[in-house]
Amino acid sequence: MEDAIQKIDGFFNPRSVAVVGATKKIDKAGHVIFKNFATNKERGVFKGDLYPVNPNEDSILGFKCYKSISKIPGDVELIVVIIPAKAVPAIMEEAAQKKVKTAIIISSGFKEVGNKELEDQVVAAATKGGIRVLGPNCLGVYYSKTGIDTLFLPETKVLTTGDDVVATPRPMPGNIAMITQSGAFGVAALDYLTGRQMGVSKFVSFGNKCDVTESDILHYLLHDKETKVILVYLEDVKDGREFLRVAKKVTVKKPIVIIKSGRSAAGARAAASHTGAIAGSDKIYDAAFEQGGIIRARDMEEFFDIGKALAMQPPALGKNIGILTDAGGPGVMTVDECESLGLTVERFSEETEKKFQDLKDKDIILKIAATSNPVDLTGSVTDDMFVISADLMFQDPKIKGIILLGLHHMPGLREKYIDGIVETAAKYSKPIVMCDIGATEMALYTRSRFDRLCVPSFESPEDAARAMKALVAYGEYLQKNGCSDEYISAFKKVCTPK
Repeated sequence: MEDAIQKIDGFFNPRSVAVVGATKKIDKAGHVIFKNFATNKERGVFKGDLYPVNPNEDSILGFKCYKSISKIPGDVELIVVIIPAKAVPAIMEEAAQKKVKTAIIISSGFKEVGNKELEDQVVAAATKGGIRVLGPNCLGVYYSKTGIDTLFLPETKVLTTGDDVVATPRPMPGNIAMITQSGAFGVAALDYLTGRQMGVSKFVSFGNKCDVTESDILHYLLHDKETKVILVYLEDVKDGREFLRVAKKVTVKKPIVIIKSGRSAAGARAAASHTGAIAGSDKIYDAAFEQGGIIRARDMEEFFDIGKALAMQPPALGKNIGILTDAGGPGVMTVDECESLGLTVERFSEETEKKFQDLKDKDIILKIAATSNPVDLTGSVTDDMFVISADLMFQDPKIKGIILLGLHHMPGLREKYIDGIVETAAKYSKPIVMCDIGATEMALYTRSRFDRLCVPSFESPEDAARAMKALVAYGEYLQKNGCSDEYISAFKKVCTPK
């Protein structure tokens, strides 16, 4: 394994971990983090050696406690540091003598509050000892496969009613990597992804990034077989040239979706006080992202929607989209949104139009159905009508992707068409996304079922159109770089039907 990758891998696959600042006080971050490791070790997930470090304790959760890192008898590959900022440089010097390989510094009180000198001392000690550092002022790493969990936010909270509720869920395994400069946004993202049943391969919060940067993590994820899509929250980029160099290598293999905050003057000021981020021109970021093949999301909802679409469907190799609906109004809304995004909704080829007319003549679909694109099967739609029409649209060489509006309210439509659409789509290398509008049981069931079968579902026509736009944009980038066929041939079904 390449040396740089191997060092970063130490954050995800350490053979031994010491939690510096572990404590018995249940309301402290040091207790939550150590308990995460202890619980995962008890479950057999974390298989490494585990050492609590606290000079004031003899044992914590049944583990012998050590006064300092130097007192630990075995090797220590990773330390997790949750102590006051002023004590961290000394810990790093001790860690260097212990030949620790990696350190996650959860502690805050460094550059983000103007204390750059203290952060520089940490960096100097780490550099001297050859230690890679994540943080400070971060949440660190979550990797379910090896039980690495440095999130100091408890999974559940007890309400005043006495009920125990999920507060900070740990996501299921998946193929989306989440890396973030903001710990708070990162944990909110985990909550959102878990609620939407979207699995996570690896989670990294890097805070002030005194050492390990977004470029280091992207380079590592390029070679990570578990990761298909990379979601990134950024406030600034530490080394623009290095970032672009790495991004260009990654994006021809895996899509990167970024939400970049600090666009306004006030936002940039807030970012500086939050992680010590340095403001830069937003237009420069736009240009750099475009050059690097990075898809920039405008808001949080689009950020996750794009990630879901890219994880579940292949890119579109063209911007002409077919729209299949059972409701005229939402169909028109979808056409409008597609056009506003630079996509096209052109008429089908003559051959496809003849095939649709044949279906009408045989009473397989209604004679009153509109079939020139968009296809409106009307409120009398049935499951079979949807599946047959989708198959014809996929066959048309002019159509590069399909947006399906399967509004569940129609009396002749059951859930049978879901499996039929999924089986039909699997025969082609073109993407399909779907929309069902509603917030009650059938809408939730329909969207959830499509998601589980790797057809991304959305609550509005606009969301579905924006997701398709991202698939088109990524397809255009791959074609420009001459690797679209290679990507699509390697694209596998990346979620398992449940």
